[in-house]
Amino acid sequence: MNQPNRDDVNFRALMDDVRPLDSVRNRADPGRPRLAPSESQLARRESAAAQADGHDFLSDDFVDLVPPFDPLAFRRDGIQQGVLDRLRHGGYSVQSRLHLLRRPLEECRRLLAPFILEAYAHDLRSVMIVHGRGREIDSAPNVLRSYLAKWLAQFDEVQAYVSAEQADGGLGATWVMLRKSERAKAANRERQQKRRG
Repeated sequence: MNQPNRDDVNFRALMDDVRPLDSVRNRADPGRPRLAPSESQLARRESAAAQADGHDFLSDDFVDLVPPFDPLAFRRDGIQQGVLDRLRHGGYSVQSRLHLLRRPLEECRRLLAPFILEAYAHDLRSVMIVHGRGREIDSAPNVLRSYLAKWLAQFDEVQAYVSAEQADGGLGATWVMLRKSERAKAANRERQQKRRG
């Protein structure tokens, strides 16, 4: 028996018990959309919250207010200005977003640490935080923006952040670049080793 005939026989043997869908329901039933988070999502959130408890430094103590029309910018030593410029201009894709619009400051503080830690744990590199911007220096969105600038710099996982371009939300949104996790660094080294031979 030649190879094509053998493959045909093997395929028929594998598909022997497969039956077509009936014509009334000729597509798979995806079920009802989930409104409540799954158990695994809840477990990940609890884990992130437990890790976030170590980030008590994210306090709502006094902060210098950033003027409403000044862009936010921060980069750690070793991060090139070109990386910051590329981040500002949307050169990296948004891998996750956190929307903090119209939320109380305390809730924003509670949501930030789990978001950053979970993004880092899932090897995400560029995320966006949408926070809004007021016209007055003491407006609620501008106060949040000022605290966000203080809080983000306190995370070891954050390499840089910068206000977005107008098309991406302008001064009411901030791009955040996270450092590579050890797992991602090891995978990158492995890829480089394979490429070299």
